[in-house]
Amino acid sequence: MANVKSAPLAELKGRLAGQARAHGFDCIGVTGADAIGDAANHFHAFLASGGHGDMDWLAANPARRADPRTLWNEVRSVIMLGVNYGPSEDPLAILAQRTRGAISVYAQGDDYHDVIKKNLKALARWLVQQTGCDVKVFVDTAAVMEKPLAHAAGLGWQGKHTNLVSREFGSWLFLGAIYTTLDLPHDEPETDHCGSCRACQDICPTAAFPAPYKLDARRCISYLTIENKGAIPIEFRRAIGNRIYGCDDCLAVCPWNKFAQAGRETKLAARDALRAPSLATLARLDDAAFRALFTKSPVKRLGRDRFIRNVLIAIGNSADATLAHEAEQLLSDASPLVRGAAIWALSQLVPKQRVAALAAQAAVAEPDAQVREEWRMAAACP
Repeated sequence: MANVKSAPLAELKGRLAGQARAHGFDCIGVTGADAIGDAANHFHAFLASGGHGDMDWLAANPARRADPRTLWNEVRSVIMLGVNYGPSEDPLAILAQRTRGAISVYAQGDDYHDVIKKNLKALARWLVQQTGCDVKVFVDTAAVMEKPLAHAAGLGWQGKHTNLVSREFGSWLFLGAIYTTLDLPHDEPETDHCGSCRACQDICPTAAFPAPYKLDARRCISYLTIENKGAIPIEFRRAIGNRIYGCDDCLAVCPWNKFAQAGRETKLAARDALRAPSLATLARLDDAAFRALFTKSPVKRLGRDRFIRNVLIAIGNSADATLAHEAEQLLSDASPLVRGAAIWALSQLVPKQRVAALAAQAAVAEPDAQVREEWRMAAACP
């Protein structure tokens, strides 16, 4: 254990909590390096079922996720921290505005990875200065099971939607971790307070929860619009509605949100341009305009082509024939992913005769097999 220069560890922990709040964190808890427990077995079962889809990064080094000591064998305590990003308005209201895109609450401001990691590093430096200990910091980018650790540290519990739920902040917490060689006093794990509630299960548009506390990411709209690199499977397109980046339904419906307040970290607050952007405007973004609009946003990592794919699915679900022009303009886009989505969008908004005529013309010139299949399916629809 690192040599603590002055106050006992319990007093140090109290001072650490004060520093955490001064650095922008809304809650803090401490647990041991062996705290993953049964969550490790659930994680391995999730991987074995294929529920992670194409998220190969999640399946890489599963042993490291299952035990913090495998990631860093010197760790003695895990300090878990949370930042409230609760929205200032109902995040589901935009779903009725079908000509506008719904971007998940967490992605409407600056990238939380950058914001929180900066604050985590500052807090970790303070701890090192006070004690001379060794530390490592993590924000959702390393092989760390943040939610089980946050549960063990008393920040909340993993709800039936598999996300962390807090009695104080509802389902709106970003998590960060500091691994340390200090043997700090541990907090008690939080109790599961979901009870018989199944609101998050019932609201899911794509039935992504095969059972409470279990997620099949391959059916999840957040996975389909963010992690999925190919075409959106046709069986899920209508259910996606106007969700163009992520999905907040299961989070927003959680009854524990009634105690939550809007987040206080201004850099994470929603930008006006991303609250309810026009689908027509978004469809016209080229790569440079996409990058400019989403500077510092997690959406930028998606890339223009996958983002426009999502926008086109939303256009197809808009029931607004005036948006057919935007889809038609993208039939000749350089990206096969975009062209394929444009075909589906157009097929939902114009007469079938028009689609059939365009399909006949495109069959000769289209070089991509998947795009040709999109034309075939669009022309064949009754």
